[in-house]
Amino acid sequence: MKNPQIPLELLITYGATFKEYQKGEIIFSENEYPNYYFQVVSGSIKMFNTNDEGKEFTQGYFLRGQSFGEPPLLINERYPASAMAFQNMEVVRVPKQKFFQILEEHPQIQKDFLILMARRIHNKATTSKDIINQKADFRIKAFLNSYKKGDEKELIPFTRQEIANFTGLRVETVIRTIKNMAKKKQLEVRDHKIYY
Repeated sequence: MKNPQIPLELLITYGATFKEYQKGEIIFSENEYPNYYFQVVSGSIKMFNTNDEGKEFTQGYFLRGQSFGEPPLLINERYPASAMAFQNMEVVRVPKQKFFQILEEHPQIQKDFLILMARRIHNKATTSKDIINQKADFRIKAFLNSYKKGDEKELIPFTRQEIANFTGLRVETVIRTIKNMAKKKQLEVRDHKIYY
């Protein structure tokens, strides 16, 4: 899903700061109140929830140029999920009031964010529908399709465990289903890496 990246130069003029995170480091935790607008400069993050038994459910991944965590920021509610560096990364962050000032003073950016929020709501509804479907291959295909950029087979940068976390499947089910999908030529597995 494409985000309307705000130019870094503009963010800097509104007091943005850059912060680096190591892989596995938490950027914010579920139930915290938001204080910043975040945009990925390099690397990627994942948003996730963990249940009482410690099982993780991945809500989404955000890559270079994408922003994350805005809905709670816009409505001053607690974060419904935690954000963690999926790999070593850098973010640019702008204090909440300065972000609101950007939206007020730049109508096109405000319009882009309205479209972004509508796309995220639509995507969440589509993803929920796909997860409700009990067929493992359908869930995995929906996940892979959401990250595929072109028509050619490309490397999917997620482990089987990460795919399981996102789809709500057991990792054993993901492994078995990916093998079956490879036999049916729906994807390729080369050196234990998935190409779709």
